[in-house]
Amino acid sequence: MNISIIGAGAIGTAIARLLVGTGLPVSIANSRGPDSLAALAQELGPLLQPVTVQEAGTADIVFLAVNWSKVSNAIRDLGRWNSRIVVDTTNPIEAPLFKPVDLGAETSSEVVARQVPGAHVVKAFNHLPPPLLANPTAEGGKRVLFYSGNHAASKRQVAELIARLGFHGIDLGDLQQGQLAQFPGGPLPSLNLVKHG
Repeated sequence: MNISIIGAGAIGTAIARLLVGTGLPVSIANSRGPDSLAALAQELGPLLQPVTVQEAGTADIVFLAVNWSKVSNAIRDLGRWNSRIVVDTTNPIEAPLFKPVDLGAETSSEVVARQVPGAHVVKAFNHLPPPLLANPTAEGGKRVLFYSGNHAASKRQVAELIARLGFHGIDLGDLQQGQLAQFPGGPLPSLNLVKHG
């Protein structure tokens, strides 16, 4: 299983640090190209490999960690996904105004799923701000991370990765149910939960 991240902002780099800190190799890409990620690669060491977006799009598990307005451009030329996993970390909102995008009756992940034909989309890593996401252990317990998706086997793989990174994962159900953890509008992003025992 190889893992990549498309997006090197606060969420993408937090996930990269988590993966490398657990001993997992990961490739990372952004719109500016691999050379722009040299400082991050130097910081995190040989387990982190800067690549092009096209190269990142070939991994078994691809974290999509870009701003909502950049999603379409980030994944536009990546072709069919052939049942590979896309972990959607996005939220339909944009700084600095943080005005929600009107998606009608759809969730943001359902919108993303249409743009990654053949992928198994799992919504996760989207409801915690980067400082909390960077610290899976808290107050003597494990920070809760919600996830959702329509494909059971892919959700299991992401759940195993969530556990390996030190979080306590909670399955919300399918992508429609995943709107519970969607920011804004969902009731769960305002909660910073820790599982003890």
